[in-house]
Amino acid sequence: MNFTKTNLEGVYILTPRVFQDARGYFFESYNKKEFEQNGLYYDFVQDNQSFSTYGTIRGLHFQKGDHAQAKLVRVISGEVLDVAVDIRRKSPTFGQHVAVRLSGENGKQLLIPRGFAHGFSVLSETAVFAYKCDNFYAKEAEGGLCVNDPALDIDWQIDLSKANVLERDLNHPHLKDLEPCF
Repeated sequence: MNFTKTNLEGVYILTPRVFQDARGYFFESYNKKEFEQNGLYYDFVQDNQSFSTYGTIRGLHFQKGDHAQAKLVRVISGEVLDVAVDIRRKSPTFGQHVAVRLSGENGKQLLIPRGFAHGFSVLSETAVFAYKCDNFYAKEAEGGLCVNDPALDIDWQIDLSKANVLERDLNHPHLKDLEPCF
C-alpha cells in the first residue's frame, strides 16, 4: 500500500497494490503492520457502511471529546468526493480541507485522524461507502459543520441546489461559530 501525505497533518491518501488476473482482482485494504511501519498507530473498533444515490451529501460530521474518532474511509462501488476539514483550533491548517475522489475502481482510501469534520458527495448513480473508526459512535457526542459554509469553499462537484442533504447538515454551525472541541 502506498501512503501519500496531504497538506493536512495526519491525513493520508492510501493507494492499494491491486493484483489482477482473469478471475478479477484482489487487494489488501488494511494491514496494521503496514500502518505501524508508516508511523500510524490506530486500533480500529467499528466498521460502518452506507448506500447513497447521486447528489447525496453526507456530512460534515465529527465526534467530540472522549468519543472523537479517526476514520479510514473507502468506496466499495460507485464514486464519491470525500472531504476532510481540519477543525483543530491550534492547527496551522485550521479550516482548510482535503477533497479526494474515491471509487470502487481506483480503490483509494482516505485516513482522517481525530480533529477533522468529514463528509462526502456521491458523484455516481449510487455508491457504497465503508469506513473503519478507532472509537465507538456516541449520539451525545455528535458534531457538525454546515456543508455549504462559504468560508470552507468546498466544491462538492454537484449542484447544491439539487443536492440531497439532510436539513440538520445545512443547519450545523459555520466554521466561525464552531465551539472549540479539539
